Amino acid sequence: MSIALGVVADDLTGACDVAAGLATAGLDVDVLLGVPGAQEPPTGDVAIVALKSRTAPTAEAVGDSTAAARALRRWGAERLYQKYCSTFDSTRTGNIGPVADAFGDLGVGPTIGTPATPTVGRSMYDGHLFVDGRLLSESPLAQHPLTPMRDPDLVRVLGRQTDRPVALVRYSVVRNGAVAIAEALRSAEQQGAGHVLVDALDDEDLDALAAALDSRPGAALGGAAGLAAALGRRLSRPASRDVQPPPEGRCLILVGSASQRTARQLAAYGGPTFAFRAIDAISAADETADAAIEAIRDLEHPLVAAQASPDEVAEAQRRFGVAESAAAIERLLARIASRAVADLGVRRVLVAGGETSGAVITALGVSRLRVRRVVDPGVPWMSAEDRGGRSLDLCLKSGNFGSDELFLRAWEEVP
Repeated sequence: MSIALGVVADDLTGACDVAAGLATAGLDVDVLLGVPGAQEPPTGDVAIVALKSRTAPTAEAVGDSTAAARALRRWGAERLYQKYCSTFDSTRTGNIGPVADAFGDLGVGPTIGTPATPTVGRSMYDGHLFVDGRLLSESPLAQHPLTPMRDPDLVRVLGRQTDRPVALVRYSVVRNGAVAIAEALRSAEQQGAGHVLVDALDDEDLDALAAALDSRPGAALGGAAGLAAALGRRLSRPASRDVQPPPEGRCLILVGSASQRTARQLAAYGGPTFAFRAIDAISAADETADAAIEAIRDLEHPLVAAQASPDEVAEAQRRFGVAESAAAIERLLARIASRAVADLGVRRVLVAGGETSGAVITALGVSRLRVRRVVDPGVPWMSAEDRGGRSLDLCLKSGNFGSDELFLRAWEEVP
């Protein structure tokens, strides 16, 4: 058995994001939840291990990531890929650098990668990351409550997280194609680089980088979904996939993200909605869960969300802290998901928000996902089974992903 690419993702929706890009390239993709244990090995072309390591203690993130990478190697992964967010989400002492160091020890030569993912508006020029044409430091990610990104110079950001020299392949080289990139990578290694970041503005740049990597088969790779998808395009030509129908059952949308993109999706939805106050997720969780289940019992395509007005969020955070306020909302939405599947016959669930998605998966007891079809860039429907053996259709999206009409059109089964 051989896996063409083994990916370790630092969160669940990031794993779904890269899975969507690889599935679009025509590959069969398995997503495994948590560090692999004694389960049966994956059978797809690509295996992705989804961890919860983005904001975990560094030693835990490195240990879990290394254990996952070694499991992928045991299963025959020909290449290893460290998947991190396309906005390089990290803290000043974050985990991207230490995990990259560990992956470098498992590979040959420096690690090589880029967060550029043009299909979702992420590009890198002169080592600086841009989000929808704006510097990362001027984007909404600068105000992220857990991983505020106020420095767009990724060479500098990564350099603060590792003792190994960080090199950059600039766009002036990238635009000259794969041969020029390959030579720049060789030069960076000869000069002692431990990690190499690569500029990219569009998918053509990523395809050139993927071609250059043919000459470095032992290197550990890293980045967001863009480079992974480019590697996928070299492994398999895009083809019409045999899309299976979703399981029969009711539908549910759960919203735990307060991102601007999700706010637009909520505004465009206009369907039946049950909203609860953020503070009630802590002070009245049992009563709120009961009320939500009763409210959605007879509704078609209901949506459940925490009210996210700035004043209410600020009050909850003042009283209980930022981390506990967010975790309480995630736990409540996960409890609602579990009860809706067990008691209301819900079989298709769309979840907005990375941490919320992880909480829902844990509550349902899901251990493996397989891409069924892709709705938008980075947003796939995934086939799964819960701990009771029920077939589920899950769409687990990052708050900043998906079209404004996603909550309306995600359910349409496009041939």
